[in-house]
Amino acid sequence: MASDLSQHTGITTWRVYERPLPTGYHVLAERLWPRGMRRADLSLDAWPKDLTPSTALRQWFAHDPERWDEFRSRYLTELAAQKEAALTLLAQAAGAPIILLYAAHDQERNGALVLHDFLGALVGSDPGIS
Repeated sequence: MASDLSQHTGITTWRVYERPLPTGYHVLAERLWPRGMRRADLSLDAWPKDLTPSTALRQWFAHDPERWDEFRSRYLTELAAQKEAALTLLAQAAGAPIILLYAAHDQERNGALVLHDFLGALVGSDPGIS
């Protein structure tokens, strides 16, 4: 599978409400469907809920900036237990750019950014996560 991952062309985060969506493999990086968004208006390639923050973690974080560092650490721990699911997602994208869609208002502290870093590490762009 390593050869498949080496062909990957990139991972980007994008707020789901911003249009137009960039071209790529669209992945909803949220456990809940975005408010006010009709399913017909969002063309998704994947919605891997097992790669999103658990309900308990999401509720604990509550988008509190003071909890960001701890949220990031806890979420990375959850993702480490889902490494196979992450590898499957990367393989399904078949080398296309992955666009991680998120609904949070905070563009600097959200789960999609953590997932971005985790997936990036799997394709070799960040050796900090294994």
